[in-house]
Amino acid sequence: MNNIRLPSILVLNALGLALFFSWYLPAGHGSWFVLDSTIFHFFNQALVKSRAFLELVAITNNRVFDGISLLAMGSLFFWYWRKESAIGRRRMVIMGIVMLFCAIIINQLGHLIPESHVSPTLYFTDIYRVSELLHFPTKDASSDSFPGDHGLMLLIFTGFMLRYFGKKAFAIAVIIFLIFMLPRVMIGAHWFTDIFVGSLSVALVCLPWALLTPLSDWLISLLDRYLPGRKK
Repeated sequence: MNNIRLPSILVLNALGLALFFSWYLPAGHGSWFVLDSTIFHFFNQALVKSRAFLELVAITNNRVFDGISLLAMGSLFFWYWRKESAIGRRRMVIMGIVMLFCAIIINQLGHLIPESHVSPTLYFTDIYRVSELLHFPTKDASSDSFPGDHGLMLLIFTGFMLRYFGKKAFAIAVIIFLIFMLPRVMIGAHWFTDIFVGSLSVALVCLPWALLTPLSDWLISLLDRYLPGRKK
């Protein structure tokens, strides 16, 4: 129990629940919907005002750009990996496996939330869709956009960076999160709250139980003990 930071866990959980219920309980999601609608229409109108912005939004929502987000996370991870000894590098690789495992479990828990809705491009009428303005493969809609899966994955990565590498790694991870999530909002594939309420609240409720308890360290040590190549 000494390694369980229970007060911090409870505070983060309370913040996550308060954030979620501030959106979930009001009729029509209250002022959150006004914010969502304002943000969506601002960027949606900008699509036809600037060809450069339209093309930027299309490119940054192409599947290739998702690969670039993985490359960005991998580069940050590699920056710390290359400074480690052979033992440290092995533990970092195992940490990556544990992070992926946590991401899968937390993502599944997130989808237990009794809320589902379509993206703003499918909700509103008389709006612009990038896929109709450009002949370019891009994702501008989702039939189930809450909570944002991609945003949740990036937040989990951000949490692991803070837990194991400190504030500098955390700050860089936050920048990566913002760079690769904002295009989803700008194109209308996600509401603002899909990410900054949905993904964030799930991360605040679930992730502390992995990172502020011995759980993540225990999983890393367990895999380190049983995966091949330890003696090397």
